[in-house]
Amino acid sequence: MPIPKSPGTLVLIERFQQSLAKVLSALLAVVLVVGTAQLCLGTAQALLGNNQNWLQGGLLGLMDQLLLLLIGLEVLQNLAAYLRDEGLQTELVVLTALTAVARKLIVMPQGSDKDPLVLIGVGVVILCLAFAYTQLRSTR
Repeated sequence: MPIPKSPGTLVLIERFQQSLAKVLSALLAVVLVVGTAQLCLGTAQALLGNNQNWLQGGLLGLMDQLLLLLIGLEVLQNLAAYLRDEGLQTELVVLTALTAVARKLIVMPQGSDKDPLVLIGVGVVILCLAFAYTQLRSTR
């Protein structure tokens, strides 16, 4: 026997989802502002301190933090699209996942690049996400 759908209940659920998405967006925005400030201050201190070796890990750490902030921005964009269109933008989600996997590949620790299975796995994930993204774009 199907459960009867009450229009009032569905409206309450939709309002709850919208409210929660707004709260999460505001929280993520605050975290991104604080993270950006910390990245700027840390980079300025490293530049002024002149004791940072940028070619032996310093630049990689900076790129890791920068890419993490960009992923956070993409998640915020996903939330904004959800609030605007009342739906999940699959293309944005796949693009965010592609950025996250690329970040892992870029900042991969020194020892793990010698394991061929890890590189094959990351490569397969990137190819699958790229294929999914092109399929989503071509159907749009």
